[in-house]
Amino acid sequence: MGDGLGTVFAKLWAASTLSALGSGLATVAAPLFVASRTDDPLVVAGASAVAWLPWLLFALPGGVLVDRMDRRRLMIVIDLVRVVALAVLATAILSGRGGVALLFAVLFLVNTGEIVFRAASQAMVPVVVPRHRLERANGWLSGGATLMHSMLAGPLGGFLFALSAGSPFLVNAVTYALSAVLVALIGGDFRAAVGDTHEPRTRSMGGEIVEGLRWLANQRLLRTMAVLIGLLNVTLTAALAVLVLLAGERLGLGSVGYGLLFTCMATGGVLGALLGDRIIAWISATWTIRIGLLVEAGLHLALAASRSTIVVGFALFAFGVHGGLWNIVSNSLRQRLTPPNLQGRVASTNLFVAAGGNCVGALLGGLLAARFGITAPYWVGLVVAIGVSAATWRVFNRAAVARAFADPPPVESPAPVA
Repeated sequence: MGDGLGTVFAKLWAASTLSALGSGLATVAAPLFVASRTDDPLVVAGASAVAWLPWLLFALPGGVLVDRMDRRRLMIVIDLVRVVALAVLATAILSGRGGVALLFAVLFLVNTGEIVFRAASQAMVPVVVPRHRLERANGWLSGGATLMHSMLAGPLGGFLFALSAGSPFLVNAVTYALSAVLVALIGGDFRAAVGDTHEPRTRSMGGEIVEGLRWLANQRLLRTMAVLIGLLNVTLTAALAVLVLLAGERLGLGSVGYGLLFTCMATGGVLGALLGDRIIAWISATWTIRIGLLVEAGLHLALAASRSTIVVGFALFAFGVHGGLWNIVSNSLRQRLTPPNLQGRVASTNLFVAAGGNCVGALLGGLLAARFGITAPYWVGLVVAIGVSAATWRVFNRAAVARAFADPPPVESPAPVA
């Protein structure tokens, strides 16, 4: 890439971006396939439940695998397993033998692999990219994933499904195969550095999970970021879970208008990701985080109080920009502060917390809206965002964040080969 990130990162970025496109196609096609087989809401909702369940079950053990094994080879194996699973599913559907049970099994397997793949990819970034370019690298990764998963996968997945119910899953298999090839082209050993050789490494998986959790609990900045991710994901998912009802009842939007609201958010996310390193350098990581928390509060206020499509659309766009910046700052801080031998576990802990927040939020949004009215989830989100901002404002002070950017990595990692 022409941004000083190098050819190794270019391969990693291309692999991650293709993987995001494929995952997005499956995300769109799965509920369409289920809905074509049954009109039972419980079974249709089961597609989402099966997709989220692995994140709660395997995120923490997956982080241990990432820290135990060569991350590059692990990503290749995961992609190849997913290729086989999706090829079987696509073939079964195209031949008229595929059913909902097979789809659920494949979704479970693919999303289990996604957890480990994502944690391994994030753990490789600080090895293949110079330390001072982490923000730029994470911006490219976030922007590519948002563009593919949130903007292109939706219409492409719907179009492919209209052509043939098995087509999206077949294309998904192709994207994972290409991802495996790109990762295989990266040379070098990407095993985690163990650190101090005088300290024996914990061998039990449970012990290594506890080791990662204990280390994270002792890091004030990263611990606070993880808690923020969990709390804010609860309120965000609660808000988005009933957004379709808000769009119809208060904004008077149909299905196209509702879809455009997500386009506004995705557009902001791509813009924030691409310009993120420059914005962060301009206003500092401290104020990127603080302003982002205020944007969270502003989004909930706009959704709760406004009946203007323009105001809501702009609020979602601003939130998308904030989301892109937040990913860059949080990932870069974590990569800067976490020792190489803990990168996988700390990354997967954040994925676990985020998934937990999503699951709780989806249920909470429906309960609040049913009990107290359609705007209730947004008023609750506003209160939580204001409370979180007040409680964490001093944690992300300039001195603490500056130390994170200045401190060298705890352990040197082996250099990759292009």
